[in-house]
Amino acid sequence: MSLPTASTIPPLTQRRLALTDLLRRHSMLVILAVLYAIVASTANGFMTVDNQLNILRNIAVPGIIACGMTLVIIVGEIDLSVGSMVAVSSCITAWVVQRASGHAFEPQWYFVVLGIVVTLGFAAGIGWLNGALRHRIGVPTFITSLAMMATLAGLANLITNGSAIEAFPSWYYIIGSGRLLGVPVPVYLLLFTFVLTFVIANYTTLGRAIYSVGGNMEAARLSGINVWRTKTICMMLVAVFAAIGGIVYSSLINSGNPTIARGMELEVISAVIIGGVSLFGGRGSVFGAFIGVLFLGVVINAMTLWGFNPYAQQVVRGALILAAVFVNFTIDRR
Repeated sequence: MSLPTASTIPPLTQRRLALTDLLRRHSMLVILAVLYAIVASTANGFMTVDNQLNILRNIAVPGIIACGMTLVIIVGEIDLSVGSMVAVSSCITAWVVQRASGHAFEPQWYFVVLGIVVTLGFAAGIGWLNGALRHRIGVPTFITSLAMMATLAGLANLITNGSAIEAFPSWYYIIGSGRLLGVPVPVYLLLFTFVLTFVIANYTTLGRAIYSVGGNMEAARLSGINVWRTKTICMMLVAVFAAIGGIVYSSLINSGNPTIARGMELEVISAVIIGGVSLFGGRGSVFGAFIGVLFLGVVINAMTLWGFNPYAQQVVRGALILAAVFVNFTIDRR
């Protein structure tokens, strides 16, 4: 018995199959559109320009980190230390500015630039160390990044002695709270990071290597791809993106604070999974992760407008994460 070919399938069936495939590949967009329709019809003020910009501003930091986390998970690894990296980055930036300026009342711009450069360099070094521990010693990143999470949290408290450092000049708020053409500056940082990561994943040799390593590491190695370098670059990127998030947060609160971004790693990872990135590596997209971050942002905003209790919001977010992981595992087992 011969199998049916495209030419033997009736046109109506072909259209139905095409529509089914389109919905499957863009199911998260469909769900997001349905969510928008429901919230817009039930929550006052949801569709206003200010509220939409507020959603984008609130998802800016987790969205920036999610771009890097997407590459890390596609390559078959995970990083649980990004929340602590956000906190320690804000503290290092503030500490360097304070020390370099000698407690000046209004530190000069170059002290701030120095603090940012030192922070980004520190983050890149931590990312490299995570990659080295994974592939030089063979320790899974689940364990190394878990240990790094505790280490960075302790370092943030050690630097600040457990309290916030207020060392930034008055104009520093622009990074986290300023606006350009009416749009919050963190939204521009999010779009820049998203476009950069999208180009890396889809139009570069590194992007092809990331998907190859995540899909079949041994086959990638035999084809000449440097597996260690590919994974380490991904670990460095997510660490640097987390550091950028820390700089944005330090601007929002005008200080370096060791207590910020607690639990952010769960928010970022859940958004990436909701966006369709496989926990087993090799599958997913930066655009899907962006949709996942936006979906969570809309859910949180909607629950706030509906007047949900903050504890109830945590329950809903936890249920969403559980549902996303269940769907992710179900798809990967097929």
